[in-house]
Amino acid sequence: MSDSFNERMRLIRFRRKRERTRFRDELRIIPRWLIRTCVALWLVALAIGVSVNVYNMQHNANYFPPDPEWLSHQVAACIALAGVITGAAIFVAAFLLMLGYVYKDAQRRGMHPVLWTLLVLILSPAYGIIGLIIYLLVREPLPFPCPQCATTVSARFNFCPNCKYNLHPSCPQCRREISDTDKFCSQCGTDLTHVPKLSSDPGS
Repeated sequence: MSDSFNERMRLIRFRRKRERTRFRDELRIIPRWLIRTCVALWLVALAIGVSVNVYNMQHNANYFPPDPEWLSHQVAACIALAGVITGAAIFVAAFLLMLGYVYKDAQRRGMHPVLWTLLVLILSPAYGIIGLIIYLLVREPLPFPCPQCATTVSARFNFCPNCKYNLHPSCPQCRREISDTDKFCSQCGTDLTHVPKLSSDPGS
């Protein structure tokens, strides 16, 4: 349990250190077809709602807002109804786009997209966005290119499978994780300028 927790914390620190994506860039991974579908559904709901409202007002049936004074202000009544429909559409669209984002983000991180999307979907009605928060906290870091050979590697790899580059170098003195660009260890001050980044087999 302790090793699993330490590994999870390491991945979280790794993700925070390497990923500097902007919110606008994150939104771009949402499928375009899903965005177009949400817009189309909103327009259809507007057309149906306003048409039914006008018809009911002209034929003394139930309409929105349910106040006789609105009969003489049909345009204002339709605008009010359009506002209510738009508000509901924004809520529904935000929920659908959230699911679309989780699916595509989990897919690009090598996680199970269907499983995580279902988890967020199941938790959302009862617990709000707690499912999304859990996903954002535990999601895997994005794959990144090896600094030496540019092969795409996972954050869970300790060495590049192509060139055996040390992806998570540690201080030879205190064994704390260090960065490729560090000249001295931040914990013990060891000089790191001569620490090899490329590992070698013990038997070679």
